[in-house]
Amino acid sequence: MLRYLTAGESHGQALVAVLEGMPAGVPLTTKEIAAELGRRRLGYGRGKRMRFEEDRVEVLGGLRHGRTLGSPLAIVIANTEWPKWTEVMAADPVDDPEALASGRGAPLTRPRPGHADLTGMQKYGFDETRPVLERASARETAARVAAATPAKKLLGELGISVVSHVVRLGSVQTRSRAVPTAADLEEIDASPVRCLDGEAEGRMVAAVDAAKAAGDTLGGVFEVVAHGLPPGLGSYVHWDRKLDARLAAALMSIQAIKGVEVGEGFAGAAKPGSRAHDAILPGEGGRPRRRTGRSGGIEGGMSTGETLRVRAAMKPLSTLVRALDTVDLRSGGKAPANVQRSDVTAVPAAAVVGEAVVALVLADALLEKTGGDSLGEVRRNLSGYLEGLGPAQES
Repeated sequence: MLRYLTAGESHGQALVAVLEGMPAGVPLTTKEIAAELGRRRLGYGRGKRMRFEEDRVEVLGGLRHGRTLGSPLAIVIANTEWPKWTEVMAADPVDDPEALASGRGAPLTRPRPGHADLTGMQKYGFDETRPVLERASARETAARVAAATPAKKLLGELGISVVSHVVRLGSVQTRSRAVPTAADLEEIDASPVRCLDGEAEGRMVAAVDAAKAAGDTLGGVFEVVAHGLPPGLGSYVHWDRKLDARLAAALMSIQAIKGVEVGEGFAGAAKPGSRAHDAILPGEGGRPRRRTGRSGGIEGGMSTGETLRVRAAMKPLSTLVRALDTVDLRSGGKAPANVQRSDVTAVPAAAVVGEAVVALVLADALLEKTGGDSLGEVRRNLSGYLEGLGPAQES
């Protein structure tokens, strides 16, 4: 029902996102898209590029007077640094390739360990890493955040909120078991590491400072929480329609993500069955509810109607100030890897991207369940479905 594509390179003229299947009538402005992109730039431990990078948003189609039209949304995010890269990233052949190769456009022949560089060169037959790293860059996620903004607005119109927060940075983990809501979003975004636990926040900031001083990088874990979902999104019928499978694929598609869990996930695997599942109780008003949230709001590939919780683990960034060893493919000898940029950590920003891709999956699953070409029709269809389930559970 809902699908999107992104295009563009890290230092190219612009990033482009095309979102198809958004119903008509969803309120949306370019200012709201820009605000979401601003959230993606948050986070302690980012490099200089985040300070001068500005996301200039333009919607070329699918939006009129602040409402979606039901036609594909085309969103362009201009690269404000493009004037520096017009020759290096030019679409057409340049007049003086030799001069270009002696400056900013010099061939990058020392692939970085942990990146797509070497395997991408081998797969596509490139003799340098520039064509690979430009597209493999996490800069691409800006287009996904832009595409997710209308999806989040659709969900919000139907009483569904999606929030992310950091629960681990390096070896520092929050001790809080609080599950954030939309009311906590402002406080989370105000945290330098997007952590709702003030005590853990201080230790995380100190860990980033220590890693920076050592010329190293940190990974971590973030959690995405969705409130207000109806039961029955996804399906148990086919593998590719299972909601947890779709969420895992979306989160694993984010650059540097190496693990995903739903609910208690890996910790739950260590428990006996008597303490690993959610007992079902009679709910006030007649609709059953779960006593606990160990399943993360998904059972049998479908949303249960309880709070949905998914976590993703991000590896430490592969580009270090102290470059790792690699091979110079031009000479065949040992050499330090190319250094393109030097963030210490991007986990807080990755959490915002995780929030975006989860919203896209949930909006798609919701439209799959309800159908509807307009917001009003989707709302009526959802209301009819929920009425058929009986009275809503009390939270």
